[in-house]
Amino acid sequence: MSTWQLPEGIDELTGDRALAFESIRRQLLDLYADRGFGLVIPPMVEYVESLLLTSDSVDEKTFKFLDSASGKMLGVHADITPQIARIDAKRARNEIEKYCYVNAILQTKADDFYASRSPIQAGAELYGSADISADVEVIKLMLESLKMLSIDPIVLSLGNVAIFNALIAQESLLDEQVARLRQIFSRRSAPDLTEFTGSFSLNNADKFSALMKLEGDASVLNEALEIFSDLPEAKSAIEDLIKINTQLNTTDVEVVIDLAELKAYEYHTGVVFSAYNENYSKALAQGGRYNGLSASFGQARAATGFSFDLKFLSQA
Repeated sequence: MSTWQLPEGIDELTGDRALAFESIRRQLLDLYADRGFGLVIPPMVEYVESLLLTSDSVDEKTFKFLDSASGKMLGVHADITPQIARIDAKRARNEIEKYCYVNAILQTKADDFYASRSPIQAGAELYGSADISADVEVIKLMLESLKMLSIDPIVLSLGNVAIFNALIAQESLLDEQVARLRQIFSRRSAPDLTEFTGSFSLNNADKFSALMKLEGDASVLNEALEIFSDLPEAKSAIEDLIKINTQLNTTDVEVVIDLAELKAYEYHTGVVFSAYNENYSKALAQGGRYNGLSASFGQARAATGFSFDLKFLSQA
């Protein structure tokens, strides 16, 4: 193997490609600053306990090694969000805080969102507000970011993992069974779901099946209200989506409701969203609400945010 070759899934930017990236990076940071989001630059490595938190998915993607100085296990960041949770908790203030970042990350394996194992993750996160106005604010900022990248038209997908979580709370499933069910939903496999619900005799098998099919325009939300009328947590989650869809008031963005959407990272607790374009086969940006992620640092805070691979989109 030639010594100048890069590992599989690792790439670089040079020449005009590097200049294009730097130009849009500066424009994005100006946009975020104008909206009140302060720039943070998290370290490349941290103790693994700070990086992984409650997410097995992040754990699987994190490179780990033993630190000879401390004798503790370190990890290279595979996702910036857990680091923002630590940064926010360190401030220990009960105020609304807004953060933005553009950082290279490293993952042990590629996934269905990033284009390589070494993406440059750009994003913005808002802490300290549980109100849906915070979700609306970050969704609008995500859409502005993509339009700055000349991505048009945009299809916005809205969901809420609290509906799935409300159903799970009605069942007696082990953690590994819940993880398996999440995988079934991520694959949208109706046959696997039928097999699963039959094997474990779920109390709400019919509602799980209905949830997987709830995708379409805003009328889906009214249908969902009827299906989950006896589950207060699910009903509240659907009502939040109705309010968010109304407050977004998007005329140049198509909104699709997808109530079966479960993000790759388990730390999401409520509204989730993704942006698509017809010229790309996967989501270009995604995010959602993750209340309580910072509890591991002693201060549970409401939070919402989004991210995308700026290295990939700056070249597309």
